[in-house]
Amino acid sequence: MTVSERLAELGIDVPEVVPPVAAYVPAKVHGDLVYTAGQLPMVSGALPAAGKVGDGDGLVPASEAKGYARQCALNAIAAAAAAVGGVDRITGVLKVTGFVASVPEFSGQPGVVNGASELLGEVFGDAGRHARSAVGVPVLPLDSPVEVEVVFTYA
Repeated sequence: MTVSERLAELGIDVPEVVPPVAAYVPAKVHGDLVYTAGQLPMVSGALPAAGKVGDGDGLVPASEAKGYARQCALNAIAAAAAAVGGVDRITGVLKVTGFVASVPEFSGQPGVVNGASELLGEVFGDAGRHARSAVGVPVLPLDSPVEVEVVFTYA
């Protein structure tokens, strides 16, 4: 089954590539690898939420942030596909790095970044298994609660 067939089976539409918010490109090809820039959870050009992840009033709940990490991974697929000529040229995932803007006492960054990892597993199957880092940070661009970058393989 091709990646595009799998996406269709899952009912997932790949979004347009999110335009860079600074001086960089959304994805860069080197050899048989595609490195994405950090992807924010943009939907139709806007962040669905802003702020820190944690428990309490005014904070982004971890369960919502997990969904935003999923959107980041979907945006990464879009960036990689645009760089290599389509989703069907992407053959797998090597590495995911997830950044979670969180309050100091929050330690659930791995659970948040699972949103990205689980999507990649759904789309790419065994080829979506990857090495990963999940890092808590004090702030991200545009006050996003999460940012994800991915290294894909392609043919």
